[in-house]
Amino acid sequence: MSTLLMPDSFSDLLEVGRIGKPHGIKGDLFVSFTSDLPERRQVGTTLTLKDSSGIRTLTIVTVRPQQDRFVIHFEGIDDRNMAEHLTNKFLFAEPIENDEALWVHELIGSTVIDQAGTTWGTVVGVVRNPAHDILEISNGSMIPMPFVVSCKLGITTINPPEGLLDLES
Repeated sequence: MSTLLMPDSFSDLLEVGRIGKPHGIKGDLFVSFTSDLPERRQVGTTLTLKDSSGIRTLTIVTVRPQQDRFVIHFEGIDDRNMAEHLTNKFLFAEPIENDEALWVHELIGSTVIDQAGTTWGTVVGVVRNPAHDILEISNGSMIPMPFVVSCKLGITTINPPEGLLDLES
């Protein structure tokens, strides 16, 4: 069952995924998650969406992986017609505290410094890429996310392999 929320409770939520097309006739939906946290896609998890009827929550009843996405059944969405109304809606959830996590909203605007102390510029964007996301730096450099060590207090520390940034200059 979905629950309507007060509009101001939506502002602190993070985008965690997008609902795709229905799967079958019993209300199942394909869902692509932008969050890699397994807690976002477990039975019992509550996710929030905003559509023309307002802001509401959806609770996961069943979930199974399907290639690069998941087939999910939400409580109260019990036929294909109901599921079709959710197609292409974005899903949101409360932030989960994780000291190891890197958040796009914290990366953008941060200063990039390598472990030797060299400043490379400011993060101006995070480019989605099938293999992994890529930091776009103000000097034109592109840094693959596996080379990001941390992002704390507005400083993103990187540890790129030797020569990677030489190709950029």
